[in-house]
Order: sequence, then C-alpha cells, then structure tokens
Amino acid sequence: MASFIIDFDPERSVLNVKFGNPATNAEIVQDAARILAEIKEDGGLQGGPLLRINGPASLPCAFTIGHAVFHAYGAIAVWDPKLQKYVVSISHNPDYSIGDLID
Repeated sequence: MASFIIDFDPERSVLNVKFGNPATNAEIVQDAARILAEIKEDGGLQGGPLLRINGPASLPCAFTIGHAVFHAYGAIAVWDPKLQKYVVSISHNPDYSIGDLID
C-alpha cells in the first residue's frame, strides 16, 4: 500500500484523498504525484468548471495535489468538516469566488 491514497470520482468530480502507510512528507508527495499522473493517464482529471477535494492531506501534499489539478479546473473546492461544506480555495472561474461554500 502507498503512503497516500487517491480516488477520483469523475461523475461527481470529487477527488477523495487519505493517508496510507506511515511515511515522511518526502515520500507522501512522491506517491501523490505518481497516483495523480496515473489517474490522468487513465483519462481522469481532464478538467471542468469545479473539482472538489475531500479528505486529509499534509500541507506539502496539498500543494502537490493543487499543482497537478490547478490548470485543468476552473475552481478547486476543499471539504471543511467543521462547516460540512466545500470551501472554494482556488478559482479562475467567474462562477466561483474564493471562500464560496458549496454543498
């Protein structure tokens, strides 16, 4: 098992992420980058107006994920368990503003 697990649901445009085997951030970012590249090679993460990301990730891993998907999607929203909503964190889509809350 990898140190980081990523599952893409193309119908809902949701990227589910979670930690796998214990590892350092140096290893986790490499696993995340590899898995994201594999998802793209298999035809996933090709872009759209909004990508939702759900699950725990370290800050270095979050940057790796963001870099991999930022240019393909108009906006990126990340799940906030306290709010029970997605928070738009990156946007170059006029339909979504930074800080918008999405179900």
